[in-house]
Amino acid sequence: MEILLVLGVVIAAGFVLFSLARGLFYFSQGHRAAIDGTVEENQLLQNKMMMARVKWQAITVVLLILIGVFAAGK
Repeated sequence: MEILLVLGVVIAAGFVLFSLARGLFYFSQGHRAAIDGTVEENQLLQNKMMMARVKWQAITVVLLILIGVFAAGK
């Protein structure tokens, strides 16, 4: 069971990193979006990646808490 939780933490942390990288990419494209007139779309994508990052961070924290609970029970 602990191995599955640790694997889940690693996968969820990977999704956090992926969401962070995509969010930073969209953030870096802000100047180009202003030139192209797609600022609203760019901001929407930035917010979407931020919410995805927060979601995956919460899942990672919950999994870490579960690992701690199972470790304390032994």
